Amino acid sequence: GAGTGALTATFKGGLGSASTVLANGITVGALVAVNALGSATIGSTRHFWAAPFELDDEFGGLGYPAPMPQDAALPRLKFREKQSATANTTIAVIATDAVLSKAEAKRLAIAAHDGFSRALWPSHTPLDGDLVFALATGASGKAPLLEDFIDLGAAAASTMARAIARGVYDAVAADNDTKPSWSQ
Repeated sequence: GAGTGALTATFKGGLGSASTVLANGITVGALVAVNALGSATIGSTRHFWAAPFELDDEFGGLGYPAPMPQDAALPRLKFREKQSATANTTIAVIATDAVLSKAEAKRLAIAAHDGFSRALWPSHTPLDGDLVFALATGASGKAPLLEDFIDLGAAAASTMARAIARGVYDAVAADNDTKPSWSQ
């Protein structure tokens, strides 16, 4: 299992997924194994950084804390000593049913990678081995126009952020866990 043993700085990580259907009927979906050096939650709270993108209380419906805690901007890290880049890998796939060229699929992966920075703080550190793969099935038969591709990229980022939060939110406690699950 992908996500087994995964951690974030504050809670147990795991496997998360989310999807979005755009107004033009194109679907984008994300699947991610969340094992980040940073935290998916804000400061010492249970509120998710990805809160602005949440749909239907899919990860608790807490929104942002009000007021923001004093420690919100302080990076929270899993380990501060003897950390290895191989110990922190958040790996994901972003998929769409749109018809995309190879270059457009690469651009979709780049946009989806931005979802990491919307859901994890800090993100893209030298000790994170983050990676996003992209694929396009073409099943919708729709090749997005430029303005549609802008919406697709934005949806890729927000859908990835949601999938990351869901990976932490849905993690289940197990024996010998070194971090609590979010539900605990």
